[in-house]
Amino acid sequence: MEKVEVRDAKGKLGVMVVGVGGAVASTFIAGTLSVRRGTGKPIGSITQLATIRLGRRNENRFPKIKEVVPLAELDDLVFGGWDIFEENIYQAAVHAEVLKKEDLDAVRDELEAISPIPAVFDQDFVKRLHGTHVKPEATRRRLTEQLREDIRRFRTENGCERIVVMWAASTEIYIPQSPEHESLEAFEQALDADRRDVIPPSMCYAYAAISEGAPFIMGAPNLCIDIPAMWELAGRENVPVCGKDYKTGQTLIKTVLSPMLKTRMLGLEGWFSTNILGNRDGEVLDDPGSFRTKEVSKLSVIDTILQPDVYPELYGNIYHKVRINYYPPRKDNKEGWDNIDIVGWLGYPMQLKVDFLCRDSILAAPLCLDLVLFSDLALRCGFSGIQSWLSFYFKSPVHTPDRVPEHDLFIQHTILKNTLRRIIGEPTLDYLD
Repeated sequence: MEKVEVRDAKGKLGVMVVGVGGAVASTFIAGTLSVRRGTGKPIGSITQLATIRLGRRNENRFPKIKEVVPLAELDDLVFGGWDIFEENIYQAAVHAEVLKKEDLDAVRDELEAISPIPAVFDQDFVKRLHGTHVKPEATRRRLTEQLREDIRRFRTENGCERIVVMWAASTEIYIPQSPEHESLEAFEQALDADRRDVIPPSMCYAYAAISEGAPFIMGAPNLCIDIPAMWELAGRENVPVCGKDYKTGQTLIKTVLSPMLKTRMLGLEGWFSTNILGNRDGEVLDDPGSFRTKEVSKLSVIDTILQPDVYPELYGNIYHKVRINYYPPRKDNKEGWDNIDIVGWLGYPMQLKVDFLCRDSILAAPLCLDLVLFSDLALRCGFSGIQSWLSFYFKSPVHTPDRVPEHDLFIQHTILKNTLRRIIGEPTLDYLD
């Protein structure tokens, strides 16, 4: 198979995070710094730990991905970004209470050197937060230009060859796709007209990043890059984008259990999911507008995997309910509880109960690392637009209307690794050997 022409991963790679002082971002940055100092292990990261089978089974070739795929080195990563609070990343990580103080102190000097850039913030889109480190109010066009200036300045000051921009900030309120999102021309007209009702801050960041040639990763369920205007811009600038909503706790479980039910042709009557979460994400999602955005993302998984139109006798009348409850004492230690009513032989009922006591940011941090390295790889491969091969990492993978998104975790995993095989000129696997 012909190998993809991949530009060398030379020089520094800037990682600019929106919400750089949040629990997810500070855990990701502190953890990556710890790994590259040799004081921590990158558990959960495919780019750092996973192997990839090459060739036929009897060849017994299972190198680590990072040994054969030309990824950027961790030593070349430079971190920065924007936040609505001015704490440096050490202070922010202490405040988040995810990592132990001794782990943070091991990389304190590097964390304290990272101070956030004032953020673009609009409280109409995140009602439960009150930003104090924000850019002065201006038109959407002017704010977008300021973000582009921030990216260029960061690139110059840190001597970066390339930049990746990642959203790890809060979930914005739900907004439907509008005519202003249907084309790049319509979007730019709305930008110039300061249409704040249809252009939330996240779209300003995405537009700025793509315009500056930086891949954009959407880690929340915000509409943002899930619109034709952004796909058109990414195609014009030859920039990869991916998203949306990091697949961490409860939805990760759904993408594992749903394929199990379907492959065994077991029926499903109902799936009730509830969460308790006490960090800033939980506080934001306590607002009905932001929760609606998250709810749409979480609800899409089961129907897409189980195909009720194809199997109406098994999945044609599923009752699916999702709840998220803000419970401050839990902080970042989320608990996801699922009650699953399934149907077996001759229609006899059975149940599954899942109680996942997880740590939200601990699950998200390795995803952030992988997505940064793979998005940079995609850029150097000349890939542009939606990177569906990275759907493995997202609850609600971005897709064009003419394509059905793939939610099955194991199929997503196969697509991810087959794409890596194609990049390095190895045959893709059909597992028939």
